[in-house]
Amino acid sequence: MTQDKEQVTSEQDQLPYIPEGSEGGSISVLGARVHNLKNVDVEIPRNRLTVITGMSGSGKSSLAFDTILAEGQRRYIDTFSAFVRNFIGNIERPNVDRITGLSPVISIEQKTTNSNPRSTVGTTTEIYDYFRLLYARAGEPYSYISGTKMVKYTEEQICDFIQHDYAGRRIYLLAPVVRNRKGHYKELFEQIRKRGYLYVRVDGEMREVVPGMKLDRYKMHNVEIVVDKMLVEDSVLSRLRSSVRTAMRQGEGLLMLLSASGRRPDDMATQEVRHFSRRMMDPENGLSYSDPAPHNFSFNSPQGACPRCKGLGKVHMLDMEKIVPNPALSIHAGGIVALGKYKSVTLFWQIEAICEKYGVTIKTPIKDLPEAAMDEIMHGTTDRLRIKNDALGASNFFLSYEGVAKYIAMQQEEEASASAKKWAGQFAKMAVCPECGGYRVNQEARSYKIAGLHIGEISRMDVSDLYDWVNHIEEQMEERQRTIASEILKEIRPRLRFLLDVGLDYLSLDRASSSLSGGESQRIRLATQIGSQLVNVLYILDEPSIGLHQRDNVRLINSLKSLRDIGNSVIVVEHDKDMMLHADYIVDMGPRAGRLGGEVIFSGTPQEMASADTLTASYLNGSRNIAVPAERRTGNGRWLKLYGASGNNLKQVDVSFPLGTLICVT
Repeated sequence: MTQDKEQVTSEQDQLPYIPEGSEGGSISVLGARVHNLKNVDVEIPRNRLTVITGMSGSGKSSLAFDTILAEGQRRYIDTFSAFVRNFIGNIERPNVDRITGLSPVISIEQKTTNSNPRSTVGTTTEIYDYFRLLYARAGEPYSYISGTKMVKYTEEQICDFIQHDYAGRRIYLLAPVVRNRKGHYKELFEQIRKRGYLYVRVDGEMREVVPGMKLDRYKMHNVEIVVDKMLVEDSVLSRLRSSVRTAMRQGEGLLMLLSASGRRPDDMATQEVRHFSRRMMDPENGLSYSDPAPHNFSFNSPQGACPRCKGLGKVHMLDMEKIVPNPALSIHAGGIVALGKYKSVTLFWQIEAICEKYGVTIKTPIKDLPEAAMDEIMHGTTDRLRIKNDALGASNFFLSYEGVAKYIAMQQEEEASASAKKWAGQFAKMAVCPECGGYRVNQEARSYKIAGLHIGEISRMDVSDLYDWVNHIEEQMEERQRTIASEILKEIRPRLRFLLDVGLDYLSLDRASSSLSGGESQRIRLATQIGSQLVNVLYILDEPSIGLHQRDNVRLINSLKSLRDIGNSVIVVEHDKDMMLHADYIVDMGPRAGRLGGEVIFSGTPQEMASADTLTASYLNGSRNIAVPAERRTGNGRWLKLYGASGNNLKQVDVSFPLGTLICVT
């Protein structure tokens, strides 16, 4: 026992000194030998902003990520049961003697940029999730057909409305069961007959339900059950309420009212149709929406995504410039590259028939073909074409024609071979989805508005403009909306504020994560962590100032300080001068890179570093600097020129780069 106690005392005496003022102790790393680290001992104060700096390759990331982070993750996974660890896999222990004082670790690295096309700034920060909730609860629905505001009725309101507006008039109460769908509906009519209903309204015509009744299965139909017909008087009030309730049940929340022009039951010469619904509905044409839920506004959900682009905002479309690169050629000479030169096959015979219809020939240059003719050649025609060809003898025959575009599209389907898909892919280009306009959500989601804007439009706003809009939105809301929205807006505002604080005011919520730089992606995740308000956590960041203008550096530094001030430890691997000067503690790795590095050559406060003898310190205190060259290279006289660059937020930029020179884009 005495020997063990002496051994413990001896080990404690050898522990490095804990820096003064580091309340909460420190993170102690002893004997780190990962990669080029040379048995490094270092002490990092907890609840402080610490910068690990040094030359590239000096061992900064090896210490921060491959040693401290790796050990933190390993210890966390060790808390799981052996059964769970079988699925996760064990993390190898980093080559280090001992690490003490370690908190739960969260890393924010550059290399974790998400390449998923469905990931955006809004989904990464989770701000879009709150906007989905806001629109589901406080959005006002408008009809995408008529543009009028949607309404919702209770059964009591419907009865009162009928009593007031249709007093003394003959009405039919109908329950819609089929709306614009194909089918013969033989089974449906049999079910309706068994329920005891005698009449249905089929495509606007009243018909008696008879055994074996069915419709043309290839045509679109509307079918309504005639639940009741009555003359609206005070004496039928009880019957009216019962029939309205039944019609709502049979129509699954929808009801149609058909009114006659007179009092006689068969006087239906002038009909007036009104629609009622328990759900959101357009009173003019009966368009109804389901009760909104947050997933109805998500482009990652089948209920909310645009059906054309599946929530991506972009689709593959045919590029006419690739299909017809030289309009001076005729179709006969191979002007349509996808078809090649003229061959005596059905496709070219059909094109000849279209040309003949418009008074031109297949040898006419494409630029001289009528626009309507070229449209039919590319996209097909509903008319059956009369084919005449000497090779077929005297007989003529008729064929339908689906167009060159359909022919190319068929080669891109799942069943097509890899070579066919590759061939068809050369004629396609990525373009903004024509159905949703790039907003990603479907027409119904775009019909819910707050202050005149739908969720796609607010997602396209810059964060700075969106923050102003959110701060003034309650002034434009009704009392009911304000009551609902107030709590949701309390969650949205600080999260947008965090994005502003880390210098990302120019981004929009619909910006794809894959288009962000490493620094932007890091700062987005940093803003998310600030919003989570976790405490007693160790954050490790990898050069978060990359890509950030010097003007905005102070905003980033203040964000890191706020993360520290709520009770966290922050370690930043960084080269930036401002970051070092604002840090509480600096660890300088070196003295050089690779095998010449891997040592801690200084650790202390920024004030102490000013008098230190290291390469980094000499640049910080001004004893060394990078001289501005007296002469500039003129280049080789050649230029790289871009015209009309419009990716992301570029606005049709024309720019020229002189070759043979060092160019800075800032």
